[in-house]
Amino acid sequence: MPEMHFTVRWPDGAVEDCYSPSLVMWDHLEVGAEYPVGEFARRATTALEEAGERVRVRFGFLCTSALAQAERIRQRSAGLDPEAPVRVLAMAPPLPVEVRA
Repeated sequence: MPEMHFTVRWPDGAVEDCYSPSLVMWDHLEVGAEYPVGEFARRATTALEEAGERVRVRFGFLCTSALAQAERIRQRSAGLDPEAPVRVLAMAPPLPVEVRA
């Protein structure tokens, strides 16, 4: 199962590199897009919960790193204006060509 990193810029200008154990982030976020904090938190935590579940199905246990990343995003989002923009700066690795088609 390929893991990935996604980089975001929070409304206060802080840049954060985040981790997912699955490429599922590509289903929920788009590079270059801005999302209100509340929507970003919802999309990212939903994707990370899906990623954790994919690990559970494949290996028999939840991915605690995915759960921890989702919790960090929830905590970081809680102190911000829910309408302020979060920009997705990068996601790597890219989707395989056969998945994009």
